[in-house]
Amino acid sequence: MPVQNPAGESVISEERISSRRMGQIEYLRVSVTDKCNLRCRYCMPQEGITRLAHDDILRLEEWARIIRIMQELGITKVRFTGGEPLVRKNLIQLIKDVHALDGISQIAMTTNGILLGEQAADLREAGLTHVNISLDTLNPRTFEEITRVDALNQVLSSIEKALQAGLQVKINCVPCQEWNGEDLTDIAALARQYPLDVRFIELMPVGCGSQYHGISSDRVLEKLEQQYGRAVPVQANNEKGGPAKYYDFAGFQGKVGVISAMSHQFCGSCNRIRMTAEGRLKLCLHYQDGIELRPLLREGRTDDEIREAIVEAVRQKPRAHDFAHTAEHTDADQRRMVQIGG
Repeated sequence: MPVQNPAGESVISEERISSRRMGQIEYLRVSVTDKCNLRCRYCMPQEGITRLAHDDILRLEEWARIIRIMQELGITKVRFTGGEPLVRKNLIQLIKDVHALDGISQIAMTTNGILLGEQAADLREAGLTHVNISLDTLNPRTFEEITRVDALNQVLSSIEKALQAGLQVKINCVPCQEWNGEDLTDIAALARQYPLDVRFIELMPVGCGSQYHGISSDRVLEKLEQQYGRAVPVQANNEKGGPAKYYDFAGFQGKVGVISAMSHQFCGSCNRIRMTAEGRLKLCLHYQDGIELRPLLREGRTDDEIREAIVEAVRQKPRAHDFAHTAEHTDADQRRMVQIGG
């Protein structure tokens, strides 16, 4: 089954195909919902988006089946995203189902942290091992400016409750010239205050993000070294094939990482694929290319047929993104991040 865009057209060009084998793909990102309880400026407009119809979103039992098939193909790490994954009802049961699969070594989640505190212990008991919490500032006024919600204290409380529950915690921060350039050293200091890692992720021109101006990873490290001394490169645990480069700072309990999606492309080592809430297997964040798995699930296709479709799609995974020239690509994905899956 050829890789197609959402209109059903085969669009991927031969020169852009990486010929990646499924055995090289170990990491699956699953967007379980397009709903979110924040309105972060680089992700979603204030009025929100036109949400998917209920029947268009994969059911939890469909997700469980897809993830099981993916595990049989070599996936060892699953990350639940959104939207905001914790607004999805009964997500804990899906985590339990995935935890029961042999071969899944890590179950992670990316969340804004608003609802995490009240569920952290139950999530850990269900099998969640890692949580990434999106946090771009420690300034309450700036937090509300970015997210359009006054909820910084809830997020800070959730960080502590996640650590208390035994979850491995990372903070994801997107440096942006428009609002948090002066807050980066304070965010990094969370890795000194707590046993967690802080990662600075370069802003990618996806959806609303194209309206703002990111700060390069090199500039972030320069700011941090001015404040905390030399950044010593280190190898992070459990980051095989991951995009982050990690550093130690004297006196810090955790590490500080940078993800240079724009300034230092890392596509050659990409070991991940992602699925949107409506069941589209996406091969690269930048491009539309992918395959719709929801029809296969609902047409009564066998596991073998679905497995074959996934393997064929992964063979056509693009070599690299080209965000720097998005306007020149008719096959670039123009949707907002909340619609694609974080």
